[in-house]
Amino acid sequence: MDKALFQPGLIDYAIIIVYFIFVLLVGFALKSKMKTGSDFFMSGRSVPGWITSLAFLSANLGAIEMLGYVGSTYQYGIMSAHFYWIGAVPAMVFLGLFMMPYYYGSKARSVPEFLKFRYNEATRAFNGISFAVMTVLMSGVSLYAMALILKVLLGWSMSTSILLAAVIVLVYVGIGGLTSSIYNEVIQFFLIWIGLLPVVFLSLRDLGGWDGLMSRIPETFSHMWQGTGSAATNGMQVEWLGIVLGLGFVLSFGYWTTDFLVVQRAMVAKDMTAARNTPIIASFFKMLMPVLIVVPGFAAYVLLPGLGPDSSIGSYDMALPLLMAEYYPTGLLGLGITALLASFMSGMAGNVTAFTTVWTYDIYQAYIKKDASDKHYLNMGRISTAVGIVISVGTAYIVMGFPSIMDYMQTLFGFFNAPVFAVFLLGMFWKRATGWGGFWGLVAGTGTAFALYFLLPADYYASAMAGNFWRAWWAFLAAFVVEIVVSLITKPKPESELKGLVYGVDGKIHDDSEVEWYRKPWVLGVAAIVMLVALNAWFY
Repeated sequence: MDKALFQPGLIDYAIIIVYFIFVLLVGFALKSKMKTGSDFFMSGRSVPGWITSLAFLSANLGAIEMLGYVGSTYQYGIMSAHFYWIGAVPAMVFLGLFMMPYYYGSKARSVPEFLKFRYNEATRAFNGISFAVMTVLMSGVSLYAMALILKVLLGWSMSTSILLAAVIVLVYVGIGGLTSSIYNEVIQFFLIWIGLLPVVFLSLRDLGGWDGLMSRIPETFSHMWQGTGSAATNGMQVEWLGIVLGLGFVLSFGYWTTDFLVVQRAMVAKDMTAARNTPIIASFFKMLMPVLIVVPGFAAYVLLPGLGPDSSIGSYDMALPLLMAEYYPTGLLGLGITALLASFMSGMAGNVTAFTTVWTYDIYQAYIKKDASDKHYLNMGRISTAVGIVISVGTAYIVMGFPSIMDYMQTLFGFFNAPVFAVFLLGMFWKRATGWGGFWGLVAGTGTAFALYFLLPADYYASAMAGNFWRAWWAFLAAFVVEIVVSLITKPKPESELKGLVYGVDGKIHDDSEVEWYRKPWVLGVAAIVMLVALNAWFY
């Protein structure tokens, strides 16, 4: 074992062990309910809306949230909150209001299957394979981040930590399926807040409160929008147009409206209203998350100068664990580590359950064994869970080659999510979009993202994040234009095959007139947008 920065006591280990035992018990408790493929992969579409909302958000509360965004604040300043506000909320509201009626109403078991209904088999295959690749790459991020925490705080080796996390997730997801993952995600949501709020309060106390902290931060780091007229006058080194088009539009909508990892949580809600409200309710919690990110990121910037990819102290992603080692005494350290482990395991489990569903339904059943029994597919789901986790162990080591987790994650989103969003946007709102238009749009967008990444020099953009934003925009635009061109020269589906899949073909497919006013998706959606505008104005 490597030397730890902090020597945990027995109570710290006890808290961690109790947590591991608890998540395993959840899996075993739900084992008897996993009787069919629908139970294992889709939770029987019976989960209450408030649970799916917290799971929707918690599935995203993995390494990208905790280590990644604290490190991003250290690297780029308060502009990292853009990933929570303009980079999330509009897309989450849009998903609930406009897209969930078609996702949920189509009875599709996955996003790739929805693409099959709307376009053709080739489009489903391309998206299914690319999504499967992305999920195991993303799952590797959570394993890497968890290993980093255990190495820094407990002195465990990276390999030991990666294998431990993989085994725990394998057991509770392999036994309890998606339901186990969802209920653990809800528990993990609360654990994250309980375990990480102390570092916020303790760092603010030492640095003279919010005003004292901000007085020690560079001017370019302290504003959300001010200074974005030029890339040179803000911490992220990207102008406002890149933020709006690359993050606020393409990356945000590409992730929150098409990534099956999060969409799956809404698709298993108990009814249409609950499904539509799932991402909208989650958006309110999302807007609060910068409390756990910005303050620790700024505190680390002041207290731990010199972090970076070439630093002997550690990378940007080390900011949070180093702060915890600085502030947390015995007992509290165990709680903090448990909160981080919860976030990493929820992120990993979310990716694994999404991978398992897509592999089983959209690849294995579609192309390898089409007419097997439901029990056969249930067993394949459990086998693919193990395979996905084994692959994730290997991909965890890829992350180490990037300056920060956030740079790595946004690079992946640009490759895979940006083109898919263009295809979804045209598919849902333009009935003339054809099956081959969707397929070649996906191919063109994905190819554009890879070409820009590998052909342009590393210093072409002012910062790695600026490159991610602009690369996502061009990938989206390529997919959008190519789909339109190909659709105009190929034959579209008859309108009879587009009912329930395209706006305007069959009129309104969801009536919420009988729903209480405070549960209406439009009421909640407008409230979320108003809150978003107010936050951006306050921190302008």
